Amino acid sequence: MTSVVSAPEMAARPGLGWLNWIEKRTWVLGLLLTVATLALYYPVHHHPFVNYDDSIYVTENPHVQSGLDWDTVKWAFTTYDAGNWHPLTWLSHTLDCQLFELNPAGHHDVNLLLHVLNVLLLFWVLQQATGFAGRSFMVAALFALHPINVQTVAWVAERKNLLSMLFFLLALGAYRWYARKPRVGSYAVVALLFALGLMAKPQVITLPCVLLLWDYWPLRRMSLPALERSSGDVPPMIPARSFYSLVEEKVPLLAIAGVNALITMQAQRTGGARNYFPRFIRLGNAIICYARYVGKAVWPSRLALFYPHPGYSLKTLHVLAALVCLLAITALVVIQWRRRYLAVGWLWFLGTLVPMIGLIQVGVQAMADRYAYLPFIGLFIMICWGVADWSEQRHISPAWLATVSIAVLVALTVTARVQLGHWTDNVTLWSHTVQVTGPNFIAENSLGIALARAGRPEEGITHVRAALAIKPDDAASNLNLAEYDRRHGNLLACIERCKKVPAMTQLALEKAAAYSKMALAYHVLGDTAHERECLQEVEKIQRGQ
Repeated sequence: MTSVVSAPEMAARPGLGWLNWIEKRTWVLGLLLTVATLALYYPVHHHPFVNYDDSIYVTENPHVQSGLDWDTVKWAFTTYDAGNWHPLTWLSHTLDCQLFELNPAGHHDVNLLLHVLNVLLLFWVLQQATGFAGRSFMVAALFALHPINVQTVAWVAERKNLLSMLFFLLALGAYRWYARKPRVGSYAVVALLFALGLMAKPQVITLPCVLLLWDYWPLRRMSLPALERSSGDVPPMIPARSFYSLVEEKVPLLAIAGVNALITMQAQRTGGARNYFPRFIRLGNAIICYARYVGKAVWPSRLALFYPHPGYSLKTLHVLAALVCLLAITALVVIQWRRRYLAVGWLWFLGTLVPMIGLIQVGVQAMADRYAYLPFIGLFIMICWGVADWSEQRHISPAWLATVSIAVLVALTVTARVQLGHWTDNVTLWSHTVQVTGPNFIAENSLGIALARAGRPEEGITHVRAALAIKPDDAASNLNLAEYDRRHGNLLACIERCKKVPAMTQLALEKAAAYSKMALAYHVLGDTAHERECLQEVEKIQRGQ
């Protein structure tokens, strides 16, 4: 959404001296991106940990809190905790705990620093590959300030998202270095960065496919007959190769991706993260969510920490409407095939979302704001290059277009700051989530916990009961109600509820918690035999039996 063009074009156009000045001083644009990102997100320094996943990753994880030593490294590389294999993420949290202990400010500051680095890397990678500083700046600015990325930056548990993106962008930048002069050493650097990204979070598993898109545009390494030079291209500096040779070139990277996929599936099975819906439900939800993501890219409203899966309440009419929307955009991309950036941006968006779109259902969410962190770059490329080309064709004043671009960025910043305000504390965060998502057992239960910890237990337990009314077999909500009963002397009710929990969950932590609560209740009742049995079950679970 900027009219800044390539240096040769600017030299030929009068009245663009100030743009030429910026073009030659990209550090100014980088500084603007840094200042804008820090200005938006500096309040996270005062935010607490979130009572959802932050406990698993930091506040209640003894391995992470033990500090960086050989035992922690071995654990990080061998554990499937949290239903994932991401050793670099564990080590990053461990280093934070060693530096900041359990002061959330330091953990949040590192998240913000990583987001700033990702913003600058995205700007650099795009500018180097395309030659367009202004358009690259606008893509990076949208990435920096779009409200949907608040979740990734403001949530300590999403360190994995930030780290994986860092290595993804480094690999994308290194790939251009390799493409200009292919060598084993430079290819090895790309492969290493890809592997490091996967060890932070497997969402970057689609990198080999993104590199094929990058070959098509902007590197234009892909030799395809009957394709003319498309708008937005710079003159090719890299020898073209056939499509098949470029696919063959990616085989080692595809092998790395395949190994990681197997490890990830094993981690999800072991961690009990898989949830099963019929194929038509998963496909229908995926179609709707693709359309919802596009909508939130253009109009980022009603953002929430957790969107419940619709399950069998999915409506066929909604699926068909979403499908028509997606097909219409695809048709536009096909019609405008000479504008290669449209195909690359659209396929980037569709393809990088595949691991998180729910075709294989992991967790109980329909979609998540954090899943858009990587895919939305494709949409931003489509928008920024498309608007810039449109404005040039119609001779729109660069000053006018710059004004509109700034207005859009200001509006996004204001919206993002409002969204960031919902993360100020857990009660505010989950109250907002309940408000914008409707029936939501995760949000109700988490709000109940937050209220209890804020000294409002009676108000909190009504939300826990609301969660159970939505999903009676939710293990976490049952455990919270059991704990409320135990603290209020309803020991038999606590025991009966805890007995049902192990059958509700595959998570070892929840099973162990149920037996621990029963042991405490039996202790108060003086039933030492049953207390001993429960403690033995806890030990078996902790030993992995």
